[in-house]
Amino acid sequence: MPELVWQKSTYSSEASSCVNIATAPDGTIRLRESDDPDVTLRATRTQLSTLISAVKRRAFPYA
Repeated sequence: MPELVWQKSTYSSEASSCVNIATAPDGTIRLRESDDPDVTLRATRTQLSTLISAVKRRAFPYA
């Protein structure tokens, strides 16, 4: 697999850990935490959009 081009979230500062995102050659979206880059999540555009929409409307209870 070719090297992915990771982008840092614009909401992250230089000093903090952040979420990175990349588009894979198969069209899926890859997500990773900057402080643990070996662990990645894979999602389709639809799955990621659904997750973001749910977070924005606070569909998940806070602990």
